[in-house]
Amino acid sequence: MAEKFQKIDDEGYLVSDEGHRQTDENFGREFLSSIYVTEKSALKSNYKNLDLFVEAFDEPYIVRHVDHLNEKLVGHLPYGLQVELLPQSFCIDEWDRFHGLTTKQVPFVFSRQAQMEFFDLLDSFEDDSITLNGVTYSTPEYFVDKSEVNGDHFWTEIYQTEDPDWDLKEPATPLHSILPQLKLSKQRVLVLGCGKGHDAAFLAQKGHLVTAVDFSPEAIRGAKENYGNIQNIQWVQGDAFQLSKELGPFDMIFEHTCYCAISPTRRKELIKVWRDQLVSGGHLLGIFFTMSRRIGPPFGGSEWELTQRLKSHFQNRYWTRWRNSIPGRQGKELIVYAQKK
Repeated sequence: MAEKFQKIDDEGYLVSDEGHRQTDENFGREFLSSIYVTEKSALKSNYKNLDLFVEAFDEPYIVRHVDHLNEKLVGHLPYGLQVELLPQSFCIDEWDRFHGLTTKQVPFVFSRQAQMEFFDLLDSFEDDSITLNGVTYSTPEYFVDKSEVNGDHFWTEIYQTEDPDWDLKEPATPLHSILPQLKLSKQRVLVLGCGKGHDAAFLAQKGHLVTAVDFSPEAIRGAKENYGNIQNIQWVQGDAFQLSKELGPFDMIFEHTCYCAISPTRRKELIKVWRDQLVSGGHLLGIFFTMSRRIGPPFGGSEWELTQRLKSHFQNRYWTRWRNSIPGRQGKELIVYAQKK
């Protein structure tokens, strides 16, 4: 049986693929109350014993109002649903928005109105903590940073000792459908975090001139071993943030499992690399993971976050959730094709 999907918009309402909001209060309330997070960090709703993938633009729960009821912190969601919030789970993203979990471990984020109401409920607050009803809770940054990912040794050790999940041993599934739709002419393509080269090789075999970069010497060794016979690929072992200007410029940058692998504190910097490496009017083609995952790699992300990061530098041309992913990635892949402004 084909998988079923349900979108949730940026204000927490259920929407059709055409963007029409669900107005049935009972259906909306029952569907939202049935949301849960899978072991693979995907979102699902067990609505009437039928599991549907949830495609949330932001967090699955957008708390519109917040108050205290019977000594509990209660969030009010669309469709009249009320959920209990866990203050000990609160964290703050780089846009100063409060995120957290409900008692059922479903992620939420405050709307602007709810955040104002929340501050009115507090005894006091500091840069890294809040005090509510006499209890102080820390409020760390949303992502739990992992500095080791900034060194090539971390990645090389994984390649040498593990069979990493990100190495599909074949090109990313969406590429087979996306490239024919885009009908690209011959492009100079940069692939950052190329791993063992499957995506880079696929693009080269379609006639593009590919420069494939990875931090890990072991990854580059494996890529050359796999695809060393392909002439129109240049394999480069190096840091994506310290690329030689002589490598570019490029017509297109292909992103797949680099954005989610680097330290999230460097995402803004990575987007600057994309912008600087592209020719005027060049394009970004990306396969991004949408999942509430604070600890990585892979680190999570959302359509909301990616929109905020790209909007100053790129104009979206194609933006869609992928619904034919391999097991383990279903419900989490977002395809973006955007043009440099």
